Amino acid sequence: MNMLENIIIIIYLAVLGYLGFVGYKQTKSSADYLIAGGNTHPFVMALSYGATFISTAAIVGFGGVAAWLGNSLLWLTFCNIFIGVFIAFVFLGNPTRKMGIRLNAHTFPELLGRRFNSKFIQIFGGVLIAFFMPLYASAVLIGGTEFIVAYFKVDYHMALLVFSIIITGYVLAGGLKGVMLTDALQGVIMFVAMMILLVMVFDAVGGVDAGFSKLETVWNETVASLGNANLKDLKAGSPDFMMKLSMNWGFQGWNKMPIFLSEGWLFVITTITMGVGIGVLAQPQLVVRFMTVKSKNELNRAVLIGGVFIIAMTGIVFIVGSLSNVWYYEFNEGKNALQSAGGVSKVIPHFINAAMPKWFSFIFLFALISAAMSTLSSQFHAMGTAIGRDVFEQLAGKHTSNSLLITRTGIVVMIVISVSLAYLFDKQPAIIARSTAIFFALCASIFLPTYFGGLFWKRMTQKGAIASMVVGTVITTFWLLFVHFQEAKELGLCKMIFGVNSLLSGKIIFVDAMIVALPLSALTAVVVSLLTKPESSTLLKKCFED
Repeated sequence: MNMLENIIIIIYLAVLGYLGFVGYKQTKSSADYLIAGGNTHPFVMALSYGATFISTAAIVGFGGVAAWLGNSLLWLTFCNIFIGVFIAFVFLGNPTRKMGIRLNAHTFPELLGRRFNSKFIQIFGGVLIAFFMPLYASAVLIGGTEFIVAYFKVDYHMALLVFSIIITGYVLAGGLKGVMLTDALQGVIMFVAMMILLVMVFDAVGGVDAGFSKLETVWNETVASLGNANLKDLKAGSPDFMMKLSMNWGFQGWNKMPIFLSEGWLFVITTITMGVGIGVLAQPQLVVRFMTVKSKNELNRAVLIGGVFIIAMTGIVFIVGSLSNVWYYEFNEGKNALQSAGGVSKVIPHFINAAMPKWFSFIFLFALISAAMSTLSSQFHAMGTAIGRDVFEQLAGKHTSNSLLITRTGIVVMIVISVSLAYLFDKQPAIIARSTAIFFALCASIFLPTYFGGLFWKRMTQKGAIASMVVGTVITTFWLLFVHFQEAKELGLCKMIFGVNSLLSGKIIFVDAMIVALPLSALTAVVVSLLTKPESSTLLKKCFED
């Protein structure tokens, strides 16, 4: 590492420290600490939302999957923009903001709990966040730390410790104000790096049209020959094994969608596109951002910024992942991306170091660290408020003068748990990464019907909301433990009890848990609400009238 790189790193850390200090100086109350005072600029809010949404795992993990499965992943970009930005900001943002103000709610579980006048809903939501989000956070921690280790050649445990202490510092001091200001800076870095990457990749493969047209040639030369191979004869997890597996799942090329209703189509559409695309609507750390702006106008102004940011993040990395096959074929002895890098998760880091100049590798490192830090700081803040405000304070009684101290203590506890998991699972990234999908499925199945019903359906009752959340939890857990081909096999409980990896067989085991659990959870909410006594007019007036 040369002197210039040292100076840039010091400046970067100094700016983060300064923004954390600004957040600290502007934080005078619990509302400032929990929802940034409700007067955040739309540019900061939109970038914070996007930077929190897009983590290192999303860039490296999904970029690698695009190198494996091709441009079919671009449906996720469409879903992210249409559902994760347009639907979220235009249809959910303002009702969430207004109801949050009426009920004086400062967290997502608190919003749901006060909407249905239920302490159980708030505590249950807080417990689920505190229980499952550390696994998701540890996955992001591992991803960010691994890149620091690879670039600076330092010990993993020391890098993880320093990385965690830096994030802890500005989350504890600056609250959500400090988190959102640093998110905005990190979002700008991520955006600039991705735009440079796109231009350089198109230039390297001969242009836009030439690059995409060459994908078919590379597929025919490096993958089509595996058509007659037997999957059992290939080493499990090897590049050729993965490509043959994709062919068996119905994939026919990087520029084509897999065969309709094939295993690959179900995986791309139900797990990747819908699982992540819909699951984002009920992410606690994102929903709370709607409460940080002062009017609907700020949300509308944030839509365009958020949409452009998501295109630049997911759209570009999916295209780059797919086109890396062309670059490797032309510049690495006719091999495709997986054959050159050695595995799905290794493609993006390997490609950046092999195909891009060193100065850009340094910039991209900052983009990845920024992606990790922005997601982690928001996760730590959401987990801390869940354990402090939603669980501890509800069990202990009313809010006290020490509420902020309790919330900060909750943040420290959850950071310690997340870092401990990152130490524990650093050699098992596949299991940790899977926790991300589990968290998205759980959030959608458990929270989404109650969240939607709470905002738009006055007839929805407390009993209907609780029944929906319980059904969503039970069905999602059952599907992950005993049915879905990935999670059920990896978790091993089904094998231990019944002697098989899944209780079902056929294509249904490729269907994501959310696709099954979410409709049942929503149906339960409707049926139980209609069968139970409506909520009082006093509560409804408090929730829906200014």
